[in-house]
Amino acid sequence: MNKKEGNNKRASSRPSSNKPTRGKSEQSAAKPAMAKRAQGPKKVKSNTTPVDATKPEKRPNQAPKRPKVSDEIRLNKYISNSGVCSRRDADIYIQSGNVKVNGVPVTEMGYKVKPGDVVNFDGAILTPEKKEYILLNKPKNFTTTSDEGQEDRNVLELVRGATKAKLAPVGRMDKNTTGLLLFTNDTDLIRKFSLPNQKSSKIYQVSLDKNLKYEDLEKISGGVTLDGHRLFIEEISYIEDQPKTEIGLKLRTANVKVVRAIFEHFKYDVLRIDRVAFAGLTKKNLPRGNWRFLTEQEIINLKNV
Repeated sequence: MNKKEGNNKRASSRPSSNKPTRGKSEQSAAKPAMAKRAQGPKKVKSNTTPVDATKPEKRPNQAPKRPKVSDEIRLNKYISNSGVCSRRDADIYIQSGNVKVNGVPVTEMGYKVKPGDVVNFDGAILTPEKKEYILLNKPKNFTTTSDEGQEDRNVLELVRGATKAKLAPVGRMDKNTTGLLLFTNDTDLIRKFSLPNQKSSKIYQVSLDKNLKYEDLEKISGGVTLDGHRLFIEEISYIEDQPKTEIGLKLRTANVKVVRAIFEHFKYDVLRIDRVAFAGLTKKNLPRGNWRFLTEQEIINLKNV
């Protein structure tokens, strides 16, 4: 064996610095891969006996449920339905102990009155009324004021034969203001429309003593400050095919005095005010001096505006 051959043998027997790697086929042959199995939630063994599905599960220390009575009504609503005050005011009377049910003072909020219960409110026995809602197209020379010595006729004369319920107008109108006027014995609704931050719109047709200048119309449309309070005007415009003394005004207030004050602030005299729309209600098919009951849908809409 010559030196050349010996060197070759030594080289072949020396291990390489790099570790030998197996091919994928060799790995799979050596150790076959196992496919992963989907694992569901672990089952928990229960030693409890199965519950019969037909029988309701009884909970320990559970108070027996009070049987529901379809004609039950919350005490504050019962008082409000009687027309003496709103629900919010009724809560105050209840908390102060001025309300008795069947001779027993009740101060619990949410107490429900059953048919046949006798409710005594501040010394008087109450009889709840059915809620009535009537819309009138008010004519001139009738007022909402009921002061003694008032020469003008009261608007209640116009709806006197409609119902036996004790109605009240929603808002005020003087004798020269005409248009839509709502009557109801729903004290909550009356209070709602007497609040300054109302969301429902009213539309008025206003007749002035002279043409409304365009620059004044623009100023009014941007809002008016009256007695330190900023009044938002939704819309103001001249009425089409009418003299520029006839103005359409849309805003949220139900106070007719505010409508008059807007134009007087700009040195105009208001001759007439006619309310043509009130919270979605219109004068359609309702001639001047006539009234009608609201539909169920109209009542729902009024309560939701």
